[in-house]
Amino acid sequence: MSPPTFACQHMPGVTVISVAGDLEAANADRLDAFISRARRRPGDQVVLDLSEVPFVGHSGLRVLLNVRASTRRHGGDLHLAALQESPTRLLDDTGARPVLTVHHSVEQAILAALHASQPPV
Repeated sequence: MSPPTFACQHMPGVTVISVAGDLEAANADRLDAFISRARRRPGDQVVLDLSEVPFVGHSGLRVLLNVRASTRRHGGDLHLAALQESPTRLLDDTGARPVLTVHHSVEQAILAALHASQPPV
């Protein structure tokens, strides 16, 4: 099993991070560290493109929940996008799905994050 890879794209108030590979105990801390380095501000909206992540273990889920909590404390949110079957099942089985913002596609997640990052008029 190869370690996950990450790529980042910045938009105004939004950080989009693409992840490829499994997120499990042996490497979940790499995702946490990458997200911390990639965000421009703690309150940015964070979109995680998980379309290339076939497996998320409990350690990976812990990272997602911690990132969500940290981001929300600073006024942002975590948007998960394009989950495969196994990660979706983990969110459902653990009861974490209602806590996390999940979108069917990366495009939907980015649009929602961009909308959320705009100050109220």
